[in-house]
Parts: sequence; C-alpha cells; structure tokens
Amino acid sequence: MWRGRSGRANLSDAPRILVVDDDAGVRLLVRAALSKAGVTVAETGDGEAAVASLEASLPDLVLLDVHLPGRDGFSVCRHLRALPDGDLIPVLMLTSSDDAASIDRAFEAGATDFITKPVNWQLLRYRIRYALRAADNAQGMRAGQRRLANAQRIARIGDWEWDVRRDQLHLSEQAREIFGYARDEGATDLTALTGVAESESRTALQEALKAAIDGGGSCCLDHAIRLPDGTRRVVQQHIEPIGFSESGKVTRVAGTVQDVTSRKDDEEKIRRLAYFDTLTGLPNRFLFNEHLRLALAAAQRHGRRAALMFLDLDDFEWVNDTLGHTAGDELLREVASRLSRCVRGLDAVARNTQASIARLGGDEFTVIVTDLDRSSDADLVAQRILDAMAVAFSVAGEDIFASVSIGIAVYPDDGTDIDSLLMSADAAMYRAKAAGRNNFRSFDSSMHDHARRNLSFGSALRHAIERGELRLQYQPKMTVAGGHLTGVEALVRWAHPEIGLMQPGEFLPVAEHTGLIVPIGEWAIDNALRQLRVWQDLGLPVMRVALNLSSRQLRERTFADRVVQMLDRHRLPPSSLEFEVTESAVMEESEACVRTLTRLAGIGIEFAIDDFGTGESSLSFLKRLPLRTIKIDRTFIQNLTSNADDAKIVRAIVALGQNLGLLVVAEGVESLGQLEVLANYGCDQYQGRVFSGALDASRIASLLTEQGLPRIALPVAGT
Repeated sequence: MWRGRSGRANLSDAPRILVVDDDAGVRLLVRAALSKAGVTVAETGDGEAAVASLEASLPDLVLLDVHLPGRDGFSVCRHLRALPDGDLIPVLMLTSSDDAASIDRAFEAGATDFITKPVNWQLLRYRIRYALRAADNAQGMRAGQRRLANAQRIARIGDWEWDVRRDQLHLSEQAREIFGYARDEGATDLTALTGVAESESRTALQEALKAAIDGGGSCCLDHAIRLPDGTRRVVQQHIEPIGFSESGKVTRVAGTVQDVTSRKDDEEKIRRLAYFDTLTGLPNRFLFNEHLRLALAAAQRHGRRAALMFLDLDDFEWVNDTLGHTAGDELLREVASRLSRCVRGLDAVARNTQASIARLGGDEFTVIVTDLDRSSDADLVAQRILDAMAVAFSVAGEDIFASVSIGIAVYPDDGTDIDSLLMSADAAMYRAKAAGRNNFRSFDSSMHDHARRNLSFGSALRHAIERGELRLQYQPKMTVAGGHLTGVEALVRWAHPEIGLMQPGEFLPVAEHTGLIVPIGEWAIDNALRQLRVWQDLGLPVMRVALNLSSRQLRERTFADRVVQMLDRHRLPPSSLEFEVTESAVMEESEACVRTLTRLAGIGIEFAIDDFGTGESSLSFLKRLPLRTIKIDRTFIQNLTSNADDAKIVRAIVALGQNLGLLVVAEGVESLGQLEVLANYGCDQYQGRVFSGALDASRIASLLTEQGLPRIALPVAGT
C-alpha cells in the first residue's frame, strides 16, 4: 500500500492521482499502469477542467501534460502552486520533447519532476512512489512547523540566532512580535536585541551575551523591554552558544525569548496580596514585621535609635455604625494617605529620619521611625501626625474629625525585639486612650508592670469561666418610700485561686481591654437568668434582675439575638431583665448603642443609665434612648448631707428624672441621713449598705421570704 500526503484523513487511504492529458490513449495507459499500484486515478483532458478539479479538491499527485487545449500544463502548474497547500503537491510533467527549454519551463512553473514520452511505465510507478513519499515528508514537516509556531504563539515564545562574526541577528516571527518589530524585516544586527531593553536591564543583557561569547556558557535572565510604540513588557531569555570555530571561539549564539509580562503581573498581584493591605495599599502585618526587623538590625549595627508608633483611631466604630462600612473604609484610606504624606520629608522634623507605615488591621496603624538621635525626636513625629489628623476628613459627603491615640516605644530603651517593642507601644497607646484620646504617650516602666499584670490577668481570665471561678452576687434594689425589695443588681466576682475573691473593679478593666468582657458578660447574663428561674420555680415573688453592659458588648452585632435566646432558654419574659449602661459607653457608641438598646427595649427589656452625672451625655441624646431609669452616681451621694453642691446636683437629677418620667435610683447609700434626704427629694429607689451590700443567691432567697434583714421604711416626702 502506498502512503501519500499526510493531509489525507487516514494515511492508509489510497493516494489520489489526477492525470491531465488531452490524449485519451495516454490516460488509458496511465490508468492501466497504476491500477495495480493501490492508487485512485482521476483524469481530465484539458487545462480548464484540471484547474476546476484542483480548486475543488487537491489530489496527492498530479501527472500533467505540457501541451493542453485552452490552458497549457505550465499555467495549470502555476495555478496549483498558488492554491493553499498547493506548493506541497508533487507535479510530474509529461512532454514528448526532452529539450532543455521545456525542462526549464517545467521547473520554473513549479514542477517537481518531468517525464518524457514515450513513458516507461515501470519507471513511472517508482517515480510516483518516491514523489508521494517526499511529499508526505514535506507535509509532515509543514505540520510540525505549524504546531511549533502555534505552540510558540500560545506560549509567547520566540527564538533568535546571532552570527557573531558577521553581527547578523535572525529573529523568528514570534520573536519579532514580542520585540515589536514588523514581520517582514530581514536579518539585522545585535542592537535589535539589546536596543529594546530598558536602560536598567540593558547592561545585564549585554553582560550575559558577552559571557556566552567569552566563556561559552548558557544563562537565563528576566528583563524589561520597551517596544517602539512605548509598550512595556517583561521577557525571559535563555542564551546559549551553538557554533564554534576550529580554535574554539564562539561563532553563533542562539536564544529563546518568552513574553512573561502576564506571569510577572500575576506574581506582583500575589506579592501585593501577601505583603500589602488591599484596602489602603500600605504594608500589612507580615511586611511590617520584616520592616521592623530590618530597622532594628540597622539601629543595632549603627548604634542608633528606632521608634515604633502604634496608632489607633478614636471613635472609628462610630463612623462605621453611623455612616456605614463603606464610609469607614473611605476614612481608613484617607487616614493612610494622610499618614503617608505626613512622614515624607521627616528631615524637617528630625534630622536624617526615615519612616515606614503599615496597617495591622481594623483601625490600627504603625509607623516605624529610624535613625533617631534622641528618643524625644519620636515625640516630634507623633505631634506632626496629631496635627495632620486634626483637619477634618471629608467622608461620604460629611466632614468628620477622626483623631488618633499614639503609643511610642523606642529601641533599645523600651525593647530590643519585635514582640517587646510591640507590647510596649501597645501599652503606651492604651495609656494615651485613658488620658483622653487624641494624644500620644511614650512608654515607661510603670506601663510594663501594668501590661505584665494585665497579661497575667488576661491569661487567667481566659480560663476563669471554664474552671468555674466566676461568681455572681446580688445587691438589692429597695424603694425609698416603703422599703420594698423591687429587684437585684447582679455583680460579677472572681474567686481567684491565689488572690481570693476579687471585686469587679480589679479585673473587669482588664477584661474590657482584652475583649474578654464579651464572654464574661454573656456568662453573667445567662447565670443571672438561670438563678432568677430558680427563685421563681421556688415560688418566690417575681422581680427583675439588672446587669451592667460594656461598650464592647454594645458593639456585638449578634448581642441582641443571644439575649433573646437566653431568655427563651430559661423561660423568662423580657421584663425580667434590666441592663445598665454608663453615660460614657452610650456616648462612645452612639448610633450603634441606640440601635441595640431600641431593639431590646422593643421586646420589653428595660434600661438604666448608670453613674449618671459623671459622663458627657446631652439631654437631647438621652431623650433618644429607650430609658426607664436614671442611677445617681455614688460620688454625689457620699457627701449628700455635708456638701451643698452635691445636694443640689442630686436634687436636680431627681427633678430631671421626674420631668422625663423616669425612675431615679441612688447608688451607694450608706446612712439613714442620706436616705432621709433622698426621700425628701422624691427619689424612687436606692442601693447601698444602709440596707445591704451584695449578697449570695441564698441570702436573696431569704429576703424574698421575709426571713432576712429588717425592712427600712421611710415616709414619702411631704407626708
């Protein structure tokens, strides 16, 4: 079986031969000679019909007479060569003349071979076989070249070869496309390769080429190029010598060039995702650690100081809750931009200093200041930041003032490694917060003791719930007139295994700082409701239990849902529960607080403002809250009978509560004299040691069954 062109659907198919001759006898003899050779023969007698047949379908070989009516064989051959893939079809031209002129015309027209008449039929079969085999090989090479070209095009890989002695550079079609040259440009010199390289890459490329010539070694390098139209690309080049003279000198160098711009762009995107904050574009925590490590190493090497500043936005949650998270994100971007501008040109603040900024997450930023002469130079930078932040931000169409609290730790005075400096700067930042915000504090050793104690307490607090070390005690709330017990306030105690029973003021600030106030607060609510359920199951009088809420709890978006779930779990109505919130917590959280309080009040939970008179709340704001009770802070009650100013404040608060239709509860009532004054002012309820301090649940049960402490009953004011 003969094998013909690889263009056939199956190489085992019989080759198809087109015989074109105006002599019917010749066509008959050709068919007879080839009938046993396993080929398919088609035939035609004139040139026009041959052209039509070729345009309809290319055969595997053409046996073509020179002399044809209408259109001679030379014309038919030229037409075939102009057809797609027609240049690969073998053409054997038949002529009765063997003169040189006919032979020349045949080859000029594109003939593969020629056969003179009369035909040697045995030889014809062999010549056809060899012609088909050669065509099959050529077609295979063409297909391979096409596949290689497609692969290079898809992979954006080109190749080049440089004749060193002639300084001639040959670029493949794909290489020309990568370098931005026209496809029809011929050979050129080496500047076509080096000239497109960007200036910072050109030297490296020239050195790689020189090394290939001098040392005969191969290399690979990535570099940037600039196309004639200004487009920038990144390419990867493999360079290798491929030709040598008899003396061993390199005469030819070959290379491949691949456009890796997309890959490099993807790598850069991945790098930015790994090392940079997606919102602000600043370095993230990972890159911050690396910058700080390098800054400390440089400071140690040169005997200089470096400062770490920890920045926290004041009242950022208010922006999120009032204007939405989109506005919050916009504010963070503006803060990052302002910080970046602020630390540029720090020579104007402290000589030779440099700074890098990072966003650690949320509303926390850091600034690393290097090459400081004195620790006090960091204060100048911090003040510059405060001044920059003092100008209003335009966010969501609103002018917003967003101050920052800054904590400063200096290497090596306040720490010699990343962890110790971060801890020191964080402690200093919280001291700045406690000092009123919108300021900075530098670390001192007293903060270390405080931070270490907080760290120790925080670690122990994390296990206090699971170890059952937390306790609840209950302080009665009594009516001033009549002395009736109306409810209790649940207060958390910590039975510390080493210190003993600790009061809330000794550990709740640490819980607030570490965020543990949220699980501790939830534990307190759940256990207070559980105890209330126990009292009611014992048939004791129904009353209300009050608990304090922190600002962190108010920020929890699922807080209200969890409270409802706990009420359902203990089968208690919402009216069984009262929450006490301080003025400062309400003002700090504002809109977020209002939404949470309003939702819970809507289902029947009552609310009280605790420590009223010590905060900065406005009456217009208090009117928006779903309040039932105002609690007068104990600092005004303490000197109620001896200080006229305190007495006036208490009387004014009671009058305010009456005018607003609110209950007024006095805290910290220690004497009958204080209680009598409160009765005269018309105060509704009180708490304090004049009746009882905080009691265990069993003592409260005794009170409810009238088996406990005696009732203190005073007359209603004016009777």
